[in-house]
Amino acid sequence: MKLITFTTALALWLLAGIYAQAQETDSASQTAVEELISLKEEIIKEEKDALKAEVENIIKRLESGNISESQAETLKQEAAEKHALNIQNRLAIIDNKVALLKRNGSIENNEDRITIRITTSGKDEDNIIFIGPKSKQRKYDRRTTSDFVLAFGLNNAITEGESLQDSDFKVAGSRFAELGWAWKTRVFKNTNWLRIKYGLSFQFNGLKPTDNRYYVDTGERTELQNYPLKLDKSKFRMDNLVVPIHFEFGPSKKIEHDDYFRYSTHNQLTVGLGGYAGINLSARQKLKFEDNGEDQKLKLKADYNTNNFIYGLSGYIGWQGVALYAKYDLNTIFKNNPIDQRNVSLGLRFDVD
Repeated sequence: MKLITFTTALALWLLAGIYAQAQETDSASQTAVEELISLKEEIIKEEKDALKAEVENIIKRLESGNISESQAETLKQEAAEKHALNIQNRLAIIDNKVALLKRNGSIENNEDRITIRITTSGKDEDNIIFIGPKSKQRKYDRRTTSDFVLAFGLNNAITEGESLQDSDFKVAGSRFAELGWAWKTRVFKNTNWLRIKYGLSFQFNGLKPTDNRYYVDTGERTELQNYPLKLDKSKFRMDNLVVPIHFEFGPSKKIEHDDYFRYSTHNQLTVGLGGYAGINLSARQKLKFEDNGEDQKLKLKADYNTNNFIYGLSGYIGWQGVALYAKYDLNTIFKNNPIDQRNVSLGLRFDVD
């Protein structure tokens, strides 16, 4: 629910920013129109002053005997026609600029304007979402690219001395999600078979205890205990902020153009092996039950003696941006518990580059 609220707030903030920018653009356009209109008077004055100076020069030449009266009249007529056309043409340019401003809100060169470009394929290893100058020249060789990472799937805990079949948590009900941003850098200059992928991710690891139990921090340890009422839902969740680093292997195709080239992993098998390290941001429980015929909901946020430092191993194997993804915490979930439990996840990973 908080994630939905955060997303909604972010969307409203973006819309407000866009609206404010639009208002600012409209104001700037109106100011530019007014400046152009005032410039028309300056143009007329400039051309009249230039005509006056040219006529005075013709008169001086006449008085000095360099030209005849008929020649002077002809030169005056030509000068008057020239400056009249100058005024006409320059005012037409101003009128066209005003029309462009009123119609488009801008008279900048279209090639220099900021554009948002969304493509449907990452075949050339260029970002699907691009924000920047329309005329921005492609870099000849891009060794580093970036992408959005989304992962979700099943989550559980491996308990010391037990198998997953004897898990204290529901297999289908315990789930994880991961949201992040990652950069991918080609290790070698002339080949793309090895890449380093690194970034920043939020992990949300959920566990649903079995047999009507919930977690209790006794002060010395955190343990599962039976709840006095019948639970409709019992969920324990840990939120982490981690820095994942993977060595990514796999073939790629070199695509060459006239002024740039790219290595593409489109339609190629990709394997990533590495790990992650970070911090635990929070731990919480959500309990749903019925008490005296009324539905009740409890949200409990506490320390629960969870480890503050998170680190583990992870890997993925994928095709066209979709991968089978697994991660395993090397740190125990709780500190100083007599029995060690470690979080493990298996699901799908999407790298949208």
